[in-house]
Amino acid sequence: MALAEVGACGRLLLWPRVVLFGDSITEFSFQENGWGASLAERLVRKCDVVNRGLSGYNTRWAKLILPRLISKSTGAESTVAVTIFFGANDSALKDLNPKQHVPLEEYAANLKSMIQYLKSVDITEDRIILITPPPLQESAWEKECLAKDDYHKEVLNVGCHPGSGRRQIKSPQCHHWGICPGLCSGCSGLWNGRT
Repeated sequence: MALAEVGACGRLLLWPRVVLFGDSITEFSFQENGWGASLAERLVRKCDVVNRGLSGYNTRWAKLILPRLISKSTGAESTVAVTIFFGANDSALKDLNPKQHVPLEEYAANLKSMIQYLKSVDITEDRIILITPPPLQESAWEKECLAKDDYHKEVLNVGCHPGSGRRQIKSPQCHHWGICPGLCSGCSGLWNGRT
């Protein structure tokens, strides 16, 4: 029997999918030793890990694009998990980066909006994973940069100084807003040993 005949007789084999939705941290997560690549390796032959990272995006823009990425007609029923990983761009200081900055209250509302949308297309709450933005401790980062070679010192001169346009949004805020009680703390391992 020819291969085409076998394909015509058999059912299409579809894997469940995990969608990684976020900013550049997600987009570049499939680079060597990246968290997305590690997840895909761990789930090989069990799930398709789909990268939907959008460099430079904040939650204001993400909530507009999400319905074009996941809908009932695009296989929401086969989606076993969706990560939402935004906040690094949202937390840009308003004075230094007004296009990406999103006020904290709007950030929370946008996260809630995305969760509500996913629930409306039958992605249940237990399949939605919120990942907190990375921490930034400017004094520790500056010390790390100074300990490195001249290239890193130049990075310090350009962007590692206080007032570089980023501020920390701490994960306990998620619990304060009631967005993801009990979900965010399990994600802290992404940043172990990093500042």
